[in-house]
Amino acid sequence: LANLFAGIHILASKTVQPGDYIRLSSGEEGYVVDINWRQTTVRQLSNNLVVIPNGELAKSNMTNFTRPEQELTVLVQAGVSYDSDLEHVERVTAEVVNEVMTEITGAVPEHEAAIRFHTFGDSRIGFTIILGVGEFSDQFRIKHEFIKRLHRRYREEGIRIPAPTRTVALQQGSVLIPHQRTGDDVTAPSPSEQ
Repeated sequence: LANLFAGIHILASKTVQPGDYIRLSSGEEGYVVDINWRQTTVRQLSNNLVVIPNGELAKSNMTNFTRPEQELTVLVQAGVSYDSDLEHVERVTAEVVNEVMTEITGAVPEHEAAIRFHTFGDSRIGFTIILGVGEFSDQFRIKHEFIKRLHRRYREEGIRIPAPTRTVALQQGSVLIPHQRTGDDVTAPSPSEQ
């Protein structure tokens, strides 16, 4: 009965419809294939079907990536070295965004490039690029093409994307090995023990 009443509520509210891409708080996600009185069937991107009892669906927190609009934005994180000219980085990145938005299927051509610097990191200045995507499954292809094109363009422009580095300083001489203590032994080892 719980599934029946939940199914009636889901169908009447029209917050979820076949064709919508949803994600449940329990982790299931995919395109809604069918909603009936007892269950909702979801097709994952891997092409597997997941059958969710409507009672469980009604109790779960759900994100619907298709409503109120099918278009969505995707965030890509990037970073450049501290010696970069940030105006130049922003201009080049915007050109690549505009190129991808007009040339790649599934992108939103009228999306205005949005680049926001936000972090002074350990080895680089971090920023976020906001891309417009026609529907949920398009984001993977668009991010893929964007990252390839941005990487190539940064290389052409001489813009460095640094990797984190660590400096290790070794001193000439003996190596100090910490003494392992057992139980209540809190005294330092004598020179003969070292």
